[in-house]
Amino acid sequence: MRNSVLTKDGNLVAVKVWLDNTENDLNQGDDHLFSPLHWACREGHMHIVDILINRGARINAANMGDDTPLHNAAQMGHLDIVKKLIKNKSDVNAINEHGNTPLHYACFGQHAACGEELVASGALIGICNKYGQSPISKARPMFARNLAEMAASLGQDLNEIQYKDSVNAWKGTTRTRAKNETLSHENVDLRQLNLKGKIASSHSGETWRGRWGQQEIVTKILKVRDITSRKAREFHEEYLRLRIFSHPNVLPVMGVVNSPKTLATVSPHVAVGSLYNVLHESTVTVDHSRAVLFATDIANGMSFLHSLEPIIPRLHINSRHVMIDEGMQCKINMADVKFSFQEPGKLYNPSWMAPEALQRKHEDINRKSADMWSFSILLWEMATREVPFSDLSNMECGMRIALEGMRVSIPPGISPHICKLMKICMNEDPTKRPKFDMILPILKKMTT
Repeated sequence: MRNSVLTKDGNLVAVKVWLDNTENDLNQGDDHLFSPLHWACREGHMHIVDILINRGARINAANMGDDTPLHNAAQMGHLDIVKKLIKNKSDVNAINEHGNTPLHYACFGQHAACGEELVASGALIGICNKYGQSPISKARPMFARNLAEMAASLGQDLNEIQYKDSVNAWKGTTRTRAKNETLSHENVDLRQLNLKGKIASSHSGETWRGRWGQQEIVTKILKVRDITSRKAREFHEEYLRLRIFSHPNVLPVMGVVNSPKTLATVSPHVAVGSLYNVLHESTVTVDHSRAVLFATDIANGMSFLHSLEPIIPRLHINSRHVMIDEGMQCKINMADVKFSFQEPGKLYNPSWMAPEALQRKHEDINRKSADMWSFSILLWEMATREVPFSDLSNMECGMRIALEGMRVSIPPGISPHICKLMKICMNEDPTKRPKFDMILPILKKMTT
């Protein structure tokens, strides 16, 4: 595949161009399920490893032999890449089809610095592969002795762990999707998705959890009256713009069900759920630091979406449209973009919408400025842990924001930096609101 060739060659410019095509999936494996990150780690291209990780490459993806990128980096002795992967939560004890861990490969290659880094990060020296070999059994005597002493000082049990025991104890990695498991532009049969149960329902449709091949997914079955050929055609054409795989803060629509009876989108499942759920319906703690990180993720995602030409229409950002993965990273959910045939005259969730967006037609507003207002309401929501105007109906809320100047009130005790940013983003004059790339440096300063 072209992405693998570019990565192997270390062509950073060409890799960036390939990643900027939003339809390209940076986690797609080649014929042997080597992802671009596998190849970059194997070939020692640290600059490409950086950009792939920043764009959302799966750290623990496994190839056909169950090697993770960390296996590849350790095998070749690329210490800087080993450190980078470990920092980004790579599994230091991942086992491939031969029972080898990254530490096995560091020891096989006599890469002492890599071996020491792995052990310092929790790699076990006693795990045996299928052939009864522990990592240090293949290391040179001094190297083996140093690793054993380091492991003992860290409290490791130095007894050997036989292959069958280590496999039973291992939780596994996330395998790169094979070619025939990747959802394509073609229609997906609803029966392929193995739907397990409904997890949400809204005005726009029902969301079900399921599984497609090896991947956990969610399917949003749209509420559509009379699926005509025109609606089916518009659905297909508009969904293609939502296949955005190239940004870590955007959750793509992977594929669709487009049949005479059902229109549905298919997206990756995320572990934690929506930001709305985290703030108002869960026990997850969102302190000031976490809120700033969430805000930075959302601003990153929106800055990218605003860089697309033309901008994606009918994306009204609110906390229900922001999903959070197992790493507590926020992603703008493309499955929540309205299609042109979905109740075009109706607006929902007005509490997060800019006054001008409630007063004018969609095509008559500055979408970027309106999104910035919505972002300010998200900041307020994270700072207060309250739902804006929760005591009002959608109709009353929209009317009062648009016609009576009703606004959220900022209570005392909120961080002065967040308060100031909120007011800037909520400027009554849309032309005076900042753009997302302008507020990112401000948010990043708050995290330091």
